[in-house]
Amino acid sequence: MYKVIKRIFDFAMSLLALLVLSPLLIPVIIGLLLTGEHYVFYFQERIGKGGKPFKIWKFATMLKNSPNMGTGTITTRNDPRVLPMGGFLRKTKINEIPQLINILIGNMSIIGPRPLVKKGYELYSDDVKACISKMTPGLSGIGSVIFRDEEYFVSQAKDPVEFSKQYIQPHKGELEKWYFNNRSLYVDFMIIFLTVWVIISPKSDLVYKTFPTLPRIDLDRAAEEFNS
Repeated sequence: MYKVIKRIFDFAMSLLALLVLSPLLIPVIIGLLLTGEHYVFYFQERIGKGGKPFKIWKFATMLKNSPNMGTGTITTRNDPRVLPMGGFLRKTKINEIPQLINILIGNMSIIGPRPLVKKGYELYSDDVKACISKMTPGLSGIGSVIFRDEEYFVSQAKDPVEFSKQYIQPHKGELEKWYFNNRSLYVDFMIIFLTVWVIISPKSDLVYKTFPTLPRIDLDRAAEEFNS
């Protein structure tokens, strides 16, 4: 029943959101056509349910060849590969809105584990992969709430790529396992609320008060330990 209700909710809300947000999306599309490399959407292969790849929709925020430049799939604060409008779109999460099309299609959900590129997915342990493969990836998720400012923390590390491998990816895996074991309509609705809340109040600790059993990580301490 949970899966059926979730799919109906996903379809209805994504369709409604696209209609309501269309006045915002049109200026963004025009702005992207006139700036940067003059392309609007970025399609990237991600790993979805059952370990199957699919193409994710995003507004273009970085240079087309960015995965082969600098830190690859890891984005740092003030990353030179980010396009003129890209910083604003990424900070406000507007760049994620085209994934509503993925939700309409059915290869994504509003809430679920964030879909990763194959290279990032392979960093997960087998038990994390086993959990993720049973779920439809989400536009947002518990990992998106906890790592709302991931770019800031990787930017503090001497080696952003290695820091992500040692600290961020393993903890993201633990968060996805937590979600798999606790997923429900209530949890999904609270994650939707918290996704918006942390944009308004980024330093809030409300997520841990809402979900007391959530695994914790002190990223400032982790970065200090990594750099020492």
